[in-house]
Amino acid sequence: MRNIRNTILGCLFVFFIMAQVLAQGKNEKLNVVFILADDLGWSDLSGYGSDLHETPNLDGLAEQGLKFTNAYAAAPICTPTRASIMTGKFPARLHMTTWHENAGTATPNSKDKLLPPATIGNLPLEESTIAEIFQESGYFTAHIGKWHLGDAAHYPQTQGFDVNIGGTMWGAPDTYWSPFRGQKFQKQYRYIPDLMQESSYDKNKEPSYLTDVLTDKAVQIIKEKSNVPFFLNLWYHTVHTPIEGKPKLVEYYKKKVKAGMKDQNYEYAAMVASLDENVGRILNAIEEAGITNNTIIIFFSDNGGRVGKYKDWKTVANNYPLRSGKGSLYEGGIREPLIIKWPGITKAGSNCDYPVISNDFYPTLMEIPGLDKTQLKNSQQDGISLMPLLKNPKSHLDRETLFWHSPHYYTTTSPVSAIRKDNWKLIHYFEDDHLELYKLDKDLGEKNNLADTYPDRANILYKELKTWRNNVNAQLPSFNPLFIPNNW
Repeated sequence: MRNIRNTILGCLFVFFIMAQVLAQGKNEKLNVVFILADDLGWSDLSGYGSDLHETPNLDGLAEQGLKFTNAYAAAPICTPTRASIMTGKFPARLHMTTWHENAGTATPNSKDKLLPPATIGNLPLEESTIAEIFQESGYFTAHIGKWHLGDAAHYPQTQGFDVNIGGTMWGAPDTYWSPFRGQKFQKQYRYIPDLMQESSYDKNKEPSYLTDVLTDKAVQIIKEKSNVPFFLNLWYHTVHTPIEGKPKLVEYYKKKVKAGMKDQNYEYAAMVASLDENVGRILNAIEEAGITNNTIIIFFSDNGGRVGKYKDWKTVANNYPLRSGKGSLYEGGIREPLIIKWPGITKAGSNCDYPVISNDFYPTLMEIPGLDKTQLKNSQQDGISLMPLLKNPKSHLDRETLFWHSPHYYTTTSPVSAIRKDNWKLIHYFEDDHLELYKLDKDLGEKNNLADTYPDRANILYKELKTWRNNVNAQLPSFNPLFIPNNW
């Protein structure tokens, strides 16, 4: 009897050891969930300064990971920033400096002094994307939500994703409500019938809400793929126009608005709340799947909050204390909320003030052990790994300078480039070659142009900016032959 008992105990011990080994094998490769918001401003989260919006899940994620205060999108609009994330390259190098639908050869008109350069609207298939690295390394790869990086021949499934749910050439839905009947939106999703179904997340029995539906798909993938390494691109349309919040949330924030608040748009606040709620659902799904300790989570936005009139609202977002918003190279157009949680690397509740940019995500994720990086040998990278900052937020990177190039007209800007070196930032406008110089640690709102006060510093930075534009073969705007000045 004793021998039988000892045999059973021995088998149980061996089983326990094998289970531990299998568990270690399961967790050998880190999962990645990359959550990207659309048009979310730097100060739109309560943890970043909003006095109206409530974002407990994102604030909680920051308390579990590392919060960046000087994180930048590589461009002030969506498509170029998304291209920088996928390739680790400056949009200027890719010649992708405007949104997909606006790309190509510009049509001259009589009101614009300059003619934007011809640009690329499709992310070239020869580019080595971050998804392709994960895919070739044995990861399951999925893209869910907004893509906006090319036509059908350049959809996510051609760029390294095993699954594409909702990723098309379109930049925004016609409506966030099912059955998504808007003409453009119906065309956008006609090949993805499962998105036309009602959301399972329907507590109030309302029509399905797009942000919820996309999360449904992400939660399903997290559950089904918890035993294999996965790279999940969850790129929400929220909080891009149309501004459509859930009615109960709209009513809640409408009652909460008080005179003197920075944020007044309660419909926009409702959309931010839905974004936060769905991030919470993702975090819960990761925890329930038992993969919290081997899942990297990144939360970011593709450009600053949209400012300016929309329907009855004077502005959609308020990026204060930053100046301007989407489309502009002032801080309001490019500075973004960034939260990274990397198990075993980032320290809970830590903050980092060092300037980083969206090009950096690619080389940072290449630090994951076990990735096959052979195709990177001949690939030009403009980003730099953030690993030193993830390990020690008070450290620094081997880089002092960031660059932007947006040679296009937008409601908030004319063709422009910019450079940030340490706390100095120089902006160059092409129409009249005028320069603006700001000291960001003293003037975050960019109110005091110091170009005339420090002309030598301005010229040094301008020279460095021009050198960078030449090095990346940035395309420049040209004189518009049809331009008619207002005083003619």
